[in-house]
Parts: sequence; C-alpha cells; structure tokens
Amino acid sequence: MSTAVAEGKTWGGGNQPLQASYGKMMMWFFIVSDALTFSGFLAAYGFSRFKFIDAWPIADEVFTHFPFLHGVDAPMYYVAFMTFVLIMSSVTMVLAVDAGHHLDKAKVTLYMFLTIIGGLIFVGSQAWEWNTFIKGDYGAVQTKGGNILQFGEYVEEDGEQVFKRVAVRDFAANGHGERVVHERKNGLWFVDEGTLPNYTVDEVIHGLQANKNILVRTQFINDEGEKTVLSRGESMNQIMKNGKLVVEGANLHVNEYGSPLFADFFFFITGFHGFHVFSGVVINIIIFFNVVLGTYERRKSYEMVEKVGLYWHFVDLVWVFVFTFFYLV
Repeated sequence: MSTAVAEGKTWGGGNQPLQASYGKMMMWFFIVSDALTFSGFLAAYGFSRFKFIDAWPIADEVFTHFPFLHGVDAPMYYVAFMTFVLIMSSVTMVLAVDAGHHLDKAKVTLYMFLTIIGGLIFVGSQAWEWNTFIKGDYGAVQTKGGNILQFGEYVEEDGEQVFKRVAVRDFAANGHGERVVHERKNGLWFVDEGTLPNYTVDEVIHGLQANKNILVRTQFINDEGEKTVLSRGESMNQIMKNGKLVVEGANLHVNEYGSPLFADFFFFITGFHGFHVFSGVVINIIIFFNVVLGTYERRKSYEMVEKVGLYWHFVDLVWVFVFTFFYLV
C-alpha cells in the first residue's frame, strides 16, 4: 500500500480538508474550543444577572470615568473608545493578511505594527479600568444582609430634581478613636484581618446627622428602572440598624456598586479576555520580527500572519459579546 507524502501545505494523509493547511485547521480547533469556554462563562454571567435582576449594578453608573478628566461624568465613553481601538486593530490585521497574500513585506510590516499598537492600547486601557474599578469612586455601606447602601442628594437641573451621588469622604465625620488591625500576633493565631476601611459606620452616621440633605439609596431597582432612594427617616434607620462595614471600591469580596457577583464576574471574564489579548500581542510581536527579518519572504508564504490573524479576529469577536453582556445589557 503506497503512502501519500505531504507536499507544501497538503496534509500528511494526502488530502486538504476545507482547503486549509494543518496549522490553520489546528488554529480553528483551538478557536472553537475557546469559544465554548467563553460561552460557558457568559452563560453563567447571564444566569446570575437575571437571577438578581432587581439588584444588579447599572453599567452607566459604574463605568463613568475617562483618563485625565477627573470629575467628568462620561458613562461608557472610555469603554466605547477601547472597543473602537480593538476593532480597528482587527481591520489592520485584515490588511496585513491581504498584504501577505501579495507578498508585500513593507505593508505587512506596517499593518502588523499598527495591530500591535492597538492591542497594547487596549490592554493598557483595561488595566486602567481595573484600577479605577478597584479603587471605587463614592464608597458605600454594606448591611448585615450583604446589601449595599449608597449616598446622594437631590439637586435641581433644568428645573427638575435629580439624585446625585455623594462620596462617603465628603460627609463622613473624622473620628478620633484608634482602630487596630487584628493580626495573628495580637489575637487568634490563625486569623488575619484585612485592610481597615478609611471610615467606620459610626463616622458615617455622624456625618449623616450633620448633613440633613443626604439620603440613602439602596441597590434595588424600582419600577422606573432606577435605584430606590429612601426618605430621610428611612435612611437614618437603615444605616443605624443594618450598617455593618464601609466599602470603597470593588474586589472579590465586596462591591460598592452593588452585588459582589458583578465584580467577581467582571474580574474573571474581562481578565480572561485581557489575558487572551495580551497573549495575542506577544505572538504578534514575534511574528512582526519574523516579518522584519524576512523569514516569510524567503518562504514565499505569509501563512503565519494569517494564522495569528484568525486568533486576533476571534479575540475581537469575543470582546463584542463581553461588551454587550457587561456594558449594554
């Protein structure tokens, strides 16, 4: 029985399924398997999102920051910028692949370079967004039941009363009592206490008593699609009876914006996608230097550019779904 020998891009079996080389087929297998992984993560997020639909953070109130524009309310602007940059990097990757088909080394080099720059901007932007999300903006009080109580006041804008958030640091009274972090050396040997918040619940209560215009807003959404604002009496009652801990920012345990599950999914899914983008940037840099060195020019084939392009387009497509789930829905 004769054995077929692979020639060029033909598989070892002598056939060429879907007119693709072995390397491209393996890239497609990886993309399909990774797509199933992301699908599972997003499905879990969607289930949790609608299970706690009446207490889920509102994206327009969470992602309102823009670099170098402190105090400016710019909901979703920077996220839209990040998305635009990633999509444009996918466009430059298409142009690089097309230039490779024409064996145009100069254009492949240019478009690969632009793709790398776009990827670096996106990864850097995501790191900045994480940092902003972790630090928080206004702060809140966590109740004994694990819910979040935020603060604000009504101000007049264009003849209407609008509820505006107020940061805890702007009204909480500065206490004079000393707070000691519990460590193994001064308590239970197997227990360490986390970093203490900047303010205590008692300081928040004193601040509320001194500022009659500040009200409490719960994390629960009313029939108008807005978070429920309590009356002055209800606000004081909630803080004094149920206030447990002052929360600033978000992490895997607490979240000043609402349900801790939102922060958990945000860090995990956007972090997992960010790792994919970072990996893609590293691979693109390696391919870029091979292009500059003329490796693929000598081979008379830029298929490696095409294979890494498939991965980059996949990362771009996944972000479209992540963007939709976290920021638009």
